[in-house]
Amino acid sequence: MPDQNPRIGHGYDLHRLEPLAPEGAGQPFILGGIAMEHPLGPVGHSDGDALLHAITDAILGALGEPDIGQLYSDSDPEWHQKASTHFLEGAVRRMMARSYKVGNLDCTIICERPKIIPHKPAIVEALTKVLGVGSDQINVKGKTHEGVDAVGEGRAIEVHVVALLLPDP
Repeated sequence: MPDQNPRIGHGYDLHRLEPLAPEGAGQPFILGGIAMEHPLGPVGHSDGDALLHAITDAILGALGEPDIGQLYSDSDPEWHQKASTHFLEGAVRRMMARSYKVGNLDCTIICERPKIIPHKPAIVEALTKVLGVGSDQINVKGKTHEGVDAVGEGRAIEVHVVALLLPDP
């Protein structure tokens, strides 16, 4: 019989931000599947969507599955510049195969720019579609590091996510 207990997972991601190509190695700034205007972009093997990476790891962690780096290695050319929705959809398939559903997500995005609040409704809407949940099950918060360290200096973005998974009989 499958486990029928709620499960909690924590996801974390951090990406260095650099000027967009050709001036730097930054890719277009995508967060939660939403493209945002910003002169800097994440440096990463895939599209560098730190929010989707953290959500993917939170779901995988709650299930006790391998993490995003184990499943989608940054040394594998198959995942180069791949949309991060692919990774999240894979985690959702694993979750559903284990008879779980998202109870709720609590997401904290830490960056100086761009400001998150103007983009919050679009991010939440995009996440509801991928996860198959209501907007009341997703909380997105934007924070800064008050000028401290690489995140506070605008040279990185950091994301923490806590996911509650519930049995889906």
